[in-house]
Amino acid sequence: MQEKLRKMLENALTELEKASSEKDTEDVRIRFLGKKGEITEVMKSMGKLSPEERKELGRAANEVKDRIQESLKAKAEEIKQKAREGRLRAERIDVTEPGIPVEYGVKHPITQVIEEITDIFSSLGYSVYEGPDIDTVFNTFDGLNSPPTHPARDMTDTFYVTPDIVLRPHTSSAEIRAEQGLPVPYKIVIPGRCYRCDTPDATHSHTFHQIEMMVIGEDITMADLKGTLDMMAKKLFGPETRTKFRPHHFPFTEPSAEMDVSCFKCGGKGCNVCKGSGWIEILGCGMTHPHVHQAGGIDTDKYTGFAVGMGVERIAMLKYGIDDIRNLYENDMRFIKQFK
Repeated sequence: MQEKLRKMLENALTELEKASSEKDTEDVRIRFLGKKGEITEVMKSMGKLSPEERKELGRAANEVKDRIQESLKAKAEEIKQKAREGRLRAERIDVTEPGIPVEYGVKHPITQVIEEITDIFSSLGYSVYEGPDIDTVFNTFDGLNSPPTHPARDMTDTFYVTPDIVLRPHTSSAEIRAEQGLPVPYKIVIPGRCYRCDTPDATHSHTFHQIEMMVIGEDITMADLKGTLDMMAKKLFGPETRTKFRPHHFPFTEPSAEMDVSCFKCGGKGCNVCKGSGWIEILGCGMTHPHVHQAGGIDTDKYTGFAVGMGVERIAMLKYGIDDIRNLYENDMRFIKQFK
């Protein structure tokens, strides 16, 4: 029986020498030391032997068992070490190789224009204020002095969610919210997305962006409005830019005006961008109508103010020479990458 144990030890050591994975070592353990393993079977058969023989055979079996366990432990450690070395070789980095180029993203031209304009007004002490994309008919029309017969209130122009709720067609709807919620005096700029029932073409879209500007305080005059917008135009289009104000009509301002800037492409001489006039219209503005202040709960005897509304896409198209508004919404990276 002891000769059989010696043979088992030799076989176990030979099998472990050949083992190349954790599975191989586990197979050896099960074969010799498992519940039905060869060493276990030998020890089970000792019951038939005399006490002296059991003692002698038990000592020999335990020695063989210990040798196999030690060899198993050493082999397992050897296999782990080889696997670790293999991973290190596979994961080794050659620091002399050139790196993988990283491609940086580009801010969308609409985002760039919004940030540039808000930065200009922030430098003048304006705060950024935001209103919801879905607003009440009162904030959108009634509070802004637009009568029920105003054509902009038709379903052909405005998206209605319910008879009293609309997708805002202009950022001006946030003016009433600001008047009702902010302590006066204040200066705010309101960027946001707007929606109108327009058929998309080269210059129109059903979804677009506006930036509203609103000032309320004591002794605010048209001169404050013109000076502020003249400064904005010079910051936005260059120090040589000139501005011109033309009388116009908006329900929520009185007096109202449209502002033109001298063509930044031809300098006012006349070209295809300004259609030969030397001027480009970029926004509407005016002194806030007293009825709007009253709707917002502002004391019209003490406070006056002005409001400005400008289309972001229009300014982006003029500033960057974009001839089709649809290019701004097609997510074509070949187009967007040009605005790095």
